[in-house]
Amino acid sequence: MGPAGHPPESELIYDWNSKRRRSRLTDGRVRFYDETLRDGIQGPSVTDPPIEAKKRIVSLAAEVGIDCIDIGLPGAGPRAVDDVTALARHIIAEKLKILPSCAARTHVNDIRPVVEISQKTGLEIEVMAFLGTSPIRQYAEDWDLDRLVRLSGEAIAFAAKEGLPVTFVTEDTVRSRPDTLQKLFLNAIEMGARRLCLCDTVGHCTPDGVRNLIEWTRNLIEGTGQTIGIDWHGHNDRGLAVANTVFAAEYGADRVHGTALGIGERVGNAALDQVLINMKLLGEIDRDLSKLGEWVATVAEACNVPIPYNYPVFGNDAFRTATGVHAAAVIKARKKGEHWLADRIYSGVPAGWFGKEQRIEVGHMSGLSNVVCWLEHHGYEPNDALAQHVFAAAKATNHTLTDDEVHTLVRDFLGN
Repeated sequence: MGPAGHPPESELIYDWNSKRRRSRLTDGRVRFYDETLRDGIQGPSVTDPPIEAKKRIVSLAAEVGIDCIDIGLPGAGPRAVDDVTALARHIIAEKLKILPSCAARTHVNDIRPVVEISQKTGLEIEVMAFLGTSPIRQYAEDWDLDRLVRLSGEAIAFAAKEGLPVTFVTEDTVRSRPDTLQKLFLNAIEMGARRLCLCDTVGHCTPDGVRNLIEWTRNLIEGTGQTIGIDWHGHNDRGLAVANTVFAAEYGADRVHGTALGIGERVGNAALDQVLINMKLLGEIDRDLSKLGEWVATVAEACNVPIPYNYPVFGNDAFRTATGVHAAAVIKARKKGEHWLADRIYSGVPAGWFGKEQRIEVGHMSGLSNVVCWLEHHGYEPNDALAQHVFAAAKATNHTLTDDEVHTLVRDFLGN
């Protein structure tokens, strides 16, 4: 028997997700990379946070167990240099267990500020050197392959010579030709890149594309005989970014990117909070995510990004129900004295894992049991007359009542 005497979880929840999975990731090889303070703040409706808020975001990312973080693009100008320097010093001062990196175009002038900040602070900073490689980008920019090879090679060699780890980031990888990628990847590895970052820059990819690109890249790397890591960086234009990121980890990426709330260019990146939640639910990671909600809320406030009411786990409605059938099932589970059961009967995500709870509310779709449950939860004696009064009022509305509205109905009935 399971907790509180109920049958084992495997008997109560049949898990189709675990059938015919390609691989398991329980060796802990997948690392998580936070792009919130670089790609995230490039979103046109996103506010670039003040430096103290950025420091708090970095600290919370480390507490959540995020492995790596992009602390900015110093080539963007003096303010970016100041912020990256301050964040590097913050990581040192607070002894945070998170590895910093900076984005840079594949140009020596963009990489030099990263080198200078690293030398000034004494903190090793990974260089994420990016370059557009798709034929559509080459056509628009009037670039040829020889130019791309030269630019990327010079930049990577410069960073490697300065002693910094380098990842070669190919923008729009998922729409780039294999012959182009092969030449660029092999040159990057020869020049000193230790990782290759595959990017779905415009959100074009489906899970099939993820599989095909990563398997092709893995085969290319194996042919070199070297140990080269693979990153996955996905955007959400088709609404597939989180799913693609989970598939990327399954198919062989050993580091995956995302941002808090999925903020970023256009409709944004993969939501890293959702990626972490799914990895935990899949049993792929076993880490304390109790600060995940605080990290998301801090980013939302600092970046002036409202959390949608229906956002998974951290939206206001994530664990609320005013529907009679749903609420009745939760209430019956509670009456069995089993919190575990109540937290899963109508929820694919256990609220308690993330500091939340299931909430039964009252509205036009409610049953009488909703009202009784709400009254008991708020300390009222749920006699039949009071419950019927609230129930009738709720049925006459067109929305879920706020707590204040129900309290007013109760006070009106009680005459106080």
